[in-house]
Amino acid sequence: MKDCATVVLWLLKNPQVTGLFNLGTGEARSFKDLMLAVGAAQGRKVDLEYVDMPESIRDQYQYFTQADVTKLRRAGYEAPFASIEAGVRDYVLNYLVKPDPYR
Repeated sequence: MKDCATVVLWLLKNPQVTGLFNLGTGEARSFKDLMLAVGAAQGRKVDLEYVDMPESIRDQYQYFTQADVTKLRRAGYEAPFASIEAGVRDYVLNYLVKPDPYR
C-alpha cells in the first residue's frame, strides 16, 4: 500500500507524466510465497496442502502473472518496490491486527 502511495506522490510531482501504469514489483511470485509471507507476518508456521486444480476451471485459470512496470520506469520512476514479504508484513501488522477505529 505504501508503494502505491509513493507512486501517486511521484506522479503528482511530475504532472508531465500521464497514462495508465501497471504497478507491481515486476517479479513473479507464487501463491505459496504469499501464504508463507502471511504466516511469517503472524509469527505462525504455514501448513500448506496441495490439491489438484478442478478440471472445470483448468483452461480458464491464470497460472502466471507478473506486472510489466516498463512504462512506469520509462516515465522516470526509479524507486524500488517492496518485496511481497515486506508488503504483507506491513499490511498484517499495520491494518489487519489493529482494532477497526470505525466500529
